Amino acid sequence: MPNHPDVRVRVAVPEDEAELALLDRRAWSPLHAVTPRPQPPHPPFFSDRHPPQDCLVAEDGGRLAGYTHLGSPTPVLSNRHVLQIQGLAVAEESRGRGAGRALLRAAVEEARRRGARRLTLRVLGHNTPARKLYESEGFAVEGVLPEEFLIDGRYVDDVLMGRFL
Repeated sequence: MPNHPDVRVRVAVPEDEAELALLDRRAWSPLHAVTPRPQPPHPPFFSDRHPPQDCLVAEDGGRLAGYTHLGSPTPVLSNRHVLQIQGLAVAEESRGRGAGRALLRAAVEEARRRGARRLTLRVLGHNTPARKLYESEGFAVEGVLPEEFLIDGRYVDDVLMGRFL
C-alpha cells in the first residue's frame, strides 16, 4: 500500500507532548493495550525511558496522525545492536492512510542510522491488523509467549517479532 502523499514522519519535539498524550489516550484499545484504560491523572507522555528524540511522529496533512517509540529492549551492553519498537499508535481518523506504514519504515531507517543490526517488537496475538502490517514490512514471528496476558477476560498471546536490518 503506497503512503498517502500528505503523510510525513519526523522526530518528536517536546512541544508535541500534549497532543501525543491525547492521541495515545484516544487510541487506547484492548486490541493492543496490556494496561487498563488510562484514567486521570495522566502521566507525562515523554519520560526518561521514552524521550522526544526516541519518538517518531507521523503528520497527515499537517496534523499529528501517530507515533512510534524506539528503545533498547534491555540495558545490557551486549544487546546494544538491537533496537525495539516500544509502542506504535495511529489516530483513528488517520488509519488506512499510510501513517502506520510510514512510521514503521521510518523506524527501520532510524534503527539503521543508529547502527542497529536488528529491530524487534512485541504484538498481541489477536491484533491481526498490526501483525499483517509488520509481516508486510519484513518482520517475522520469532517467538510466542502463550496466554501471557489476561485482557477483558481472555488470555492473549504475546508475539515476538523481529527483522534484520
